[in-house]
Amino acid sequence: MRRKKFLPFALPYITKDEIKEVVDTLKSNWLTTGPKVKEFEEKFKKYVDAKYTVAVNSATAGLHLSLVSLNLKKESKVITTPYTFCSTANVVLESGLELVLADIKEDYNINPIEIEKKIDKKVKVIIPVHFGGNPCDMDEICKLSDKNKIFIVEDAAHAFLAEYNGRKIGSIGNLTVFSFYATKNITTGEGGMVTTNNKKLKDKISILSLHGISKDAWKRYSEEGNWYYEVTHLGYKYNMMDIQAALGLAQLKKAYKLLKLRERIANIYTKEFKNIDGIKIPYTSLSSQKNKRNAFHLYVIRIDDKVLKIGRNRFIEELKKEKIGTSVHFIPIHLHPFYRKKFGFKPDDYPIATKLYQESLSLPIYPKMSDNDIYYVVEKVKQIAKKYKK
Repeated sequence: MRRKKFLPFALPYITKDEIKEVVDTLKSNWLTTGPKVKEFEEKFKKYVDAKYTVAVNSATAGLHLSLVSLNLKKESKVITTPYTFCSTANVVLESGLELVLADIKEDYNINPIEIEKKIDKKVKVIIPVHFGGNPCDMDEICKLSDKNKIFIVEDAAHAFLAEYNGRKIGSIGNLTVFSFYATKNITTGEGGMVTTNNKKLKDKISILSLHGISKDAWKRYSEEGNWYYEVTHLGYKYNMMDIQAALGLAQLKKAYKLLKLRERIANIYTKEFKNIDGIKIPYTSLSSQKNKRNAFHLYVIRIDDKVLKIGRNRFIEELKKEKIGTSVHFIPIHLHPFYRKKFGFKPDDYPIATKLYQESLSLPIYPKMSDNDIYYVVEKVKQIAKKYKK
C-alpha cells in the first residue's frame, strides 16, 4: 500500500471550539494582552499545580525572562544539555551568562552525573530539558541544586502534563517554562508560559514581560485603568495576546484527551517496533515508566547501522519516498557552527549526544492521525528495516 497524500510530521488539533474562542475575542475588540490572557494563566496553573503563572509570546521569551529575573552576576554559569533546540542555549548567552554543557543519558535527558562534574562556585543555574515529554531525573537534579544552592529553570517545552514521582512538571523547579508552538501538545500558534511557586519571581517576570512597566499595565485602556504608568525595570516585549490565549483556553479543555491520543499512538509504535531488527526503541518512548508520565510530544526511534545497510539519513529519505514526514530532534548544540566557532566544541566533547543524534529520527505522533495513518507508518518502517537488513 502506498499513500497518495503526504502524511505531515505534525499537525495542530484545531476544531470549531478554537475557532469560536478566537472569533469571540476578535468580536470583543480586545486583541492584545487582556482578560483572556489572565483567564488562561489562572486555568493553566491548575493543570501543573503551580501557584503562579505568566503567559508570554514564546517559550524562548519565558526562558530569557526566567534567567533575567534571578539577578545573576554576569560571570555566572548555567549548565544545560547539548541535546536541545538552540533557544535553550541562546538565552543563556543573551542574558550575559556563561554556557556550560553536560552530556546526556541514553534516554536523551541530561545526566546528573555529568552535571555534578561541571559544578563549581560560578554555577548558579541548571536548565534540565524534558526531552520529548519524558521528565528528567529531577530527584537527582534537585539534590545537586539543594547541595550547591543552584537555581533550577526547567525547559518543559515538550512536557505539558508530564509527571515525575507523582508531581506535575511545572511545580518542581524554581521556574518552569512551557511552549505552545504550533507542533506542541497544546498550541496558541506561538506562545509560552512561565510557572513558579515564588511570588517575587512571578511579579518580576510579569513586569519584565511588558517593557518593565509597573503592574497590570495591560489595564491602561480598560474602564478600570489609568493613563499613568511607570517603567520600573529594563523590560522586553514578550507579552502574550488575547487572540493566542483564546486558542489556549479551548485547547486546555481537551488537554487530557489529546494526551491520551498521543499515548495510544506511542503504545502502538512501541508494541510494533520492539522486536524489529535494526530499530532501537529508546527509553523515552516507553509508556511503562513507574515513576513518570511521559507527555509524548515526540516519538523517537534509533536506526542501528550495524544491523541495517542504511543509516538514519537514508532511512528518512526512504520514509519520505513513502510520503511520510519525519524530523530530527535535535542537532545538538555543540555541532552547530556558531557554537563550534565560539567555544571550540568538537563532536567527541559530548559523545552520547553525538551518537544519539546520528541514529535518531522522530516519527509522526499527533492526535489528528487516523488508525490508517498510524499503521501506515508502522508498515513502512517495518518494510524499510526488512529491505535493508544486512
